[in-house]
Amino acid sequence: MNNITRRGFIHRSISAGLGLSAIGILPRLPELPKPAMRFGLVTYQWGRDWDLPTLISNCEKTGYLGVELRTEHAHKVETDLTPAQRAEVKKRFAGSPVKCIGYGANFEFHSPDPVVLRKNIDQTKEYIKLCHDIGATGIKVKPNDLPAGVPKEKTLEQIGVSLNEAGKFARDYGQLVRVEVHGNHTQELPNMKTIFEHVTEPNVKMCWNCNDQDLLPPGLEGNFNMVSKWFGDTVHVRELNIGDYPYRELFNLFKKMDYNGWILLEARTEPQDRIAAMKEQLEVFRLMTNSL
Repeated sequence: MNNITRRGFIHRSISAGLGLSAIGILPRLPELPKPAMRFGLVTYQWGRDWDLPTLISNCEKTGYLGVELRTEHAHKVETDLTPAQRAEVKKRFAGSPVKCIGYGANFEFHSPDPVVLRKNIDQTKEYIKLCHDIGATGIKVKPNDLPAGVPKEKTLEQIGVSLNEAGKFARDYGQLVRVEVHGNHTQELPNMKTIFEHVTEPNVKMCWNCNDQDLLPPGLEGNFNMVSKWFGDTVHVRELNIGDYPYRELFNLFKKMDYNGWILLEARTEPQDRIAAMKEQLEVFRLMTNSL
């Protein structure tokens, strides 16, 4: 033993242990648990009037460790921020356990007016730069309609092609383009499927939105499986204990595909105590997912 260095002894011991484990003499180490779905907040209603420090603080105290910022809200994270102000937003999130997941924009790509379409694409690009500068990982956009008098197939292709342009631009900034299942007729899953059949950029992803249309034939599981290959890292839900949307079934479908992204609460009610309501929704989410 005196002729063996300490490092050499450790190396031989580890090698021997691995060998014994391989032949079954020593027990194997347990596998690490797979990452679980995470719960966060869309500032749509419950965070709309909180400035950025208040928003981050309220997410910390309620256990919401991810947030999607929404445009035109009191936190005022918009493209008019200077480079120094953008750096300050990034610093605030970096100093907190709360992650800035991305930005919830209202840009849409269905308009038959080329001027309107171009404005939406160009503004999307400006907010992609903002997302990059504040340390976020992507922007949320949405199809919003199928205009009357325009063949449906033409509009769906236009949306997909527009998303490709945005996605190609976002790729250079390390950002995702998250496409919310949204809008008059466009929120129907067969139409979202057609849109994504025109999408070629791998960083353009679908954000499931928990609409009533998800339950149309062929039902939740059939619609889910129809588009699941395009899912990204965000899902929007409403209050989990209000209404009859089958959230437990939905979470089970996500669990089966080993989804480890964000389930983001896009609340629509007006509780007197939003902090208490946020805590309640997180508890409901944990109860639902822990029982799967």
